[in-house]
Amino acid sequence: MASRPILFHIFHRPLPYGPTLALQQKVHEFQLQRRRVSPDSHDDVLLLLEHRPVYTAGRRQTEDEVLVESTRLKNIGAEFVATQRGGQTTYHGPGQVVAYPLLDLRRMHLSIAQYICKLQTAMKYHFINTYGIQSVDSDNTGVFLSEDVKLGSIGVQIRHRLTSHGLAYNVTREPLQWFNQVVACGLTGVRAGCIAGATGRDISVPDDLNRFLPIMSRTFGREMININMEQDGQLQELIRDLEADADRGGPWPAAPISPISS
Repeated sequence: MASRPILFHIFHRPLPYGPTLALQQKVHEFQLQRRRVSPDSHDDVLLLLEHRPVYTAGRRQTEDEVLVESTRLKNIGAEFVATQRGGQTTYHGPGQVVAYPLLDLRRMHLSIAQYICKLQTAMKYHFINTYGIQSVDSDNTGVFLSEDVKLGSIGVQIRHRLTSHGLAYNVTREPLQWFNQVVACGLTGVRAGCIAGATGRDISVPDDLNRFLPIMSRTFGREMININMEQDGQLQELIRDLEADADRGGPWPAAPISPISS
């Protein structure tokens, strides 16, 4: 494995999207500043979490599309955020694993295509080796159970060879009702799947994350070290602030308030 480990943190309460995006941006700034001083002085970071119900738009969508979708989807009880990641509208929420690898591709000598391939490989390996779920090949990015069922999604942003955003996959059935309100990732005729549906088993996000983390470690050939939250540092302070935001958020709707036929 590479000598420098990846620092990781698992959040235990669904996070608001905007402050989580701001945390990613802050980490990017720290990494870039430190790399300019010394090429190998910055840490790579992996954030593992769930979000509160939120729809996010990608940079491939027009302002008019985003405005129409934003109004409609806020009315069913979710947040809506336009982002600079690749792809189109998707959903994040409780019952779904989200992984944000904040990595330096230059350090790992990876192209963007190779990086996306590693994210896809990690999910495929996790699904087949942990749950016996066989994926199928697709011309589209992500992991598919069949031509019309998608289990894992990828949407990334790369700036200065530093990554943000990442991957997501549904563990429980809870996200499916929310996905039914949109044409996720712009793929007409494709619906969202979940691990619980594919296996017929009740699986929790914390249990799944404990199994997924070592697979990410093997896929990237890097040791994973838990961020020591008893220490005081810039990263720890940002994580504590985000967890406090999550605690203040209160309850969230478990299903769309006014379901719309898909």
